[in-house]
Amino acid sequence: MTIRPIIEVPDKRLKTVSQPVTEVTDDTRALMNDMLETMYDANGIGLAAIQIGVASRVIVMDISQRAQADSPPEEKAEEDAAEDIDLTGETGPRFFVNPEIVWVSEETNNYQEGCLSVPGFYDDVERPSQCRVAFLDYDGAAQELECDGLLATCIQHEMDHLEGIVFLDRLSRLKRQIVLKKIAKAERDAAGAK
Repeated sequence: MTIRPIIEVPDKRLKTVSQPVTEVTDDTRALMNDMLETMYDANGIGLAAIQIGVASRVIVMDISQRAQADSPPEEKAEEDAAEDIDLTGETGPRFFVNPEIVWVSEETNNYQEGCLSVPGFYDDVERPSQCRVAFLDYDGAAQELECDGLLATCIQHEMDHLEGIVFLDRLSRLKRQIVLKKIAKAERDAAGAK
């Protein structure tokens, strides 16, 4: 497994609509393994392939990471990390290839979201509180998953990435402009420090 660089706003690749995966292969699984390792390294709970510059409809998630988000992850040997992967997705890591939301609840929730591609910025986003997702799993088998709470929020957030949408696009125009100005200023400050 390899930790890959995560692209950040304002990188235009984040606006790319990702393409369907024609077949889950060893290359697809290697991508998912790299994504998972990258997500853990960044203390995230979800990652879409486009966030590492791959325009494929692939997502990895592990919402159990939320409890550990404020502290650095344990460092593990590559083989130990591979042993921790629960390929069933019942607990721990989940893998979604070509995910499609097939149902959403009318009830909504507000949840304070952040994004590995927009580091350091968080804001409330309203989304359906429940959804049902059809997808291919790590082995390419068709699955459906009922999601609610944080799982529903996270899968919808990551699926937005597959459509070229970052969570900033879900904010009011004013809030989005404030965040983008802060990002631009941080980039100028970083460039000036070099």
